[in-house]
Amino acid sequence: MNIEAQVVFDKNTVEFVTVAVEYCGFIERSGEMTRHNFVDTILKILPLLYLKASMLPKCEQLGMSAPESFVTEEDYEVVRMTVAGILRDKDDYLDVFIEDMRYSEMPIRKTISEDLADIYQDIKNFVSVYRLGFDETMHDAVAVCEENFALYWGQTLVNTMRALHEIKYGQTDDDEQEELDDNEDY
Repeated sequence: MNIEAQVVFDKNTVEFVTVAVEYCGFIERSGEMTRHNFVDTILKILPLLYLKASMLPKCEQLGMSAPESFVTEEDYEVVRMTVAGILRDKDDYLDVFIEDMRYSEMPIRKTISEDLADIYQDIKNFVSVYRLGFDETMHDAVAVCEENFALYWGQTLVNTMRALHEIKYGQTDDDEQEELDDNEDY
């Protein structure tokens, strides 16, 4: 078995692909969901995505150029706006785990919708290349995804989970009253 096939058909790669496809499908179908259902489900998918990405086999890119990108600016913006529409006033959170924080006395404002769209973009590009079925490009997609996970979206995923956890479990008295007033939201 050649080196590309070893990585591409490794048990951990196949399991990651399965979770990645589920993540992308969930995000793409989330438009009509309530905030409660969205938060509850995404909090179950994200830990699996993190776990399976952390188990990807170590590999280096074989090709000279990065694998093709499939997610357009419009696709990204649709995802971001859909999630922002679901989360509404709960979309913003303060992040202290970013490089710019070293030079600021104030926490940096982030949005869950942008974070999930960033993760979606990388994962959807990976899944789309993987679906092409060419061993070398699939191998390179794994290498790029593994690197991007370590450098970018892994930390983003963890930070986003913290914010989502707060939405689900951090209710105050005002939130409880809001829940009673508007059953659809949460």
